[in-house]
Amino acid sequence: MKVALVTPFSPTGEKGGAELLYQGLIDGLRQNGVQAEQIRCVSDESSFTSIQRTYLAFYDLDVTAYDGVISTKAPSYLVRHPNHVCYLLHTMRSYYDMFDQEFDLHSPSLLRQRELLHTLDSGALAPPRTRKIFTIGEEVAGRLKAWNGLEAEILRPALPPGRVDRGEYRYLPIPSRLHRWKRIDLAIKAMSHVNGKLRVKITGAGEDASRFRDLARGDSRIRFLGWVSRKRLLRLYANALAVIFTPLREDFGFVTTEAFASAKPVVTCTDSGEPARLVRDGQTGYVCAPEPESLAQAIGKLAASPDRARSLGEYARATADSTTWAEVGRRLLMALEAGP
Repeated sequence: MKVALVTPFSPTGEKGGAELLYQGLIDGLRQNGVQAEQIRCVSDESSFTSIQRTYLAFYDLDVTAYDGVISTKAPSYLVRHPNHVCYLLHTMRSYYDMFDQEFDLHSPSLLRQRELLHTLDSGALAPPRTRKIFTIGEEVAGRLKAWNGLEAEILRPALPPGRVDRGEYRYLPIPSRLHRWKRIDLAIKAMSHVNGKLRVKITGAGEDASRFRDLARGDSRIRFLGWVSRKRLLRLYANALAVIFTPLREDFGFVTTEAFASAKPVVTCTDSGEPARLVRDGQTGYVCAPEPESLAQAIGKLAASPDRARSLGEYARATADSTTWAEVGRRLLMALEAGP
């Protein structure tokens, strides 16, 4: 069986968790004995005109040489194939749950744009164009039901490739894209309420990097490391006291599962989406109100008792999901007609 994994990619070449997921999927599909290939198409979201071009590009994609197709992030599911399953990372969130945050003025033209994308997405993902929808977590499944009226089966991703170790308990890493939706500012503001010399190491790049750097100016405990290699990122996890991850309504985020694999607790927020579902408050980390003072209280508890951080982290590691990419691939293939 020959299967195409259809994925978008950024015109700027930016890479993140999605690219790790794609590689894991390819590996998992191949472990099930099928010939799997990734088919990429540029996804430019810089304007509505470019978004329309992206939708059309996926619609026009020729995948007739494949026995089955697995689409992923918006709008790859516009691909046309009679044997099509979607493993949905997310739709274009600026026109869904982040619409009010991203657009101040809801003009009639803008509302029509949103309606068009919702109509296209709902039509493309509904049967018979898509045999079945899987989502990476409850957050994405809930959005799909609320906005598109479609049901999905939850299939959480396995860990990205790379050895994850446990080390010492020394500092707080914040591994994230430096974008307003990730709310790095919450953690920076929280540190103004935390006494002591506990260091914060922020990795990654993004559109709001300069704003976050300005906010942290004057606090020598907070360092911005920029983009780091996968190897260095895993070392940062290994020697963390705990990991801070406070996005708004996150789709999934490998940060939580990789922290758990490193035996590190995670501090997140009640409105952080999937991380708030994965973290058990007081058992594998802390789920705080999305306020600097609440985060500071959780950070203070961990800083005052590294042994407590170690205990939470060990429990997180012991209870973490042990799903493999081979199992993820097997379940996707089962949904394809004539899958193994």
